[in-house]
Amino acid sequence: MKGIDTMMNTSSSVRMTYVMALDNAINALANMPEMAETIEKLTALKVQTEKRNSADRKPTKTQTANLELQELVIEVLRNSDKPMTITEIMNADDTLGALSNQKVAALVRGLGDRVIKTLDKRKAYFALA
Repeated sequence: MKGIDTMMNTSSSVRMTYVMALDNAINALANMPEMAETIEKLTALKVQTEKRNSADRKPTKTQTANLELQELVIEVLRNSDKPMTITEIMNADDTLGALSNQKVAALVRGLGDRVIKTLDKRKAYFALA
């Protein structure tokens, strides 16, 4: 089987998922009546995998904390009359000041379209959109 990538779907360049693999196995065994029990087990496994993949999950503890911190960043920017650097945002609030520069930068980036980033002399400034 040299040269065949078993992780790729042959009809396109989409990576093969477990559901696709199970579907292929079920279809391959469909014409074999002696494999009825195997087909039944594979079908149940496919349904279980689809259900698990589509499950709505609640946000993690860290994600919830980050949302609260992002709201704090928005409040700091709202109270400012000019665009601010990450360091200025950190210095404006004790909670944000206790975080690392990288963490606050990630929180600001996570705000996406809610903030505007401007560069002035290679320094990034952020303001509310």
